[in-house]
Amino acid sequence: MEFTFHDTTLTVTHPDAGALLRAAGARLTAGQGFALATINLDHLVKLRRDAAFCRAYAAQDFVVADGNPVVWLSRLARRPVGLVPGSDLVIPLARLARDAGRPVVLLGSSDAALAGAADHLRAVLPGVTIAASIAPPYGFDPAGDDARAILSRLAEIGPGLCLIALGAPKQERLAALGRVLAPQMGFASIGAGLDFLSGHQMRAPHWARAMAMEWLWRALQSPRRLLPRYAACAAILPGQAMAALRLRRQGPRS
Repeated sequence: MEFTFHDTTLTVTHPDAGALLRAAGARLTAGQGFALATINLDHLVKLRRDAAFCRAYAAQDFVVADGNPVVWLSRLARRPVGLVPGSDLVIPLARLARDAGRPVVLLGSSDAALAGAADHLRAVLPGVTIAASIAPPYGFDPAGDDARAILSRLAEIGPGLCLIALGAPKQERLAALGRVLAPQMGFASIGAGLDFLSGHQMRAPHWARAMAMEWLWRALQSPRRLLPRYAACAAILPGQAMAALRLRRQGPRS
């Protein structure tokens, strides 16, 4: 599945979690870095508006579908991909890092949330190494001096896994810069994944996710913040459906 913005085509690189984890595991074992983004409808809204965000997405090594609308659009285009929520990748990726003997860095959110997430990872993954927990200050610029100082620190750590919980577009922009300044680190942009792990945010229950109603559950929890976002997402769906139909007419990629 692919999406085009600002004359740049962004491709969902792996069709499911298994394929992604095999690729990430191979890189962690080899001490090679990567950048992982999990594309969803909110990202598609931001990508239309933000050329810098689009460039950061184009720099990602791995992109998977984090959101049922992206999965539905891929089926409409007859280029189907499976649902791979970023929050579901936190523990599997950390397990891969542990098994490869690589440290894990937690970056984003708050000091309290990172401490809780670190405790949870140590409990469920005995032997995992948490090399650093870094909560950037309010107003953090993912291309600024603070970002470069953080990435310099990560470069000194060497090969490892950095779980970035800054939200889009900051996390993807930081990961793209990290591929240049800390090339041995694997960067995974996982949104609220660390907050869910620590209990600082409550994830939608399994029944809501199974019914593809996580968006409604979240909207009811925070309507003032999320209803405008979801309205913007709904507004782009017709155009994205038309783009998916154009891909369908082109046939599968060779």
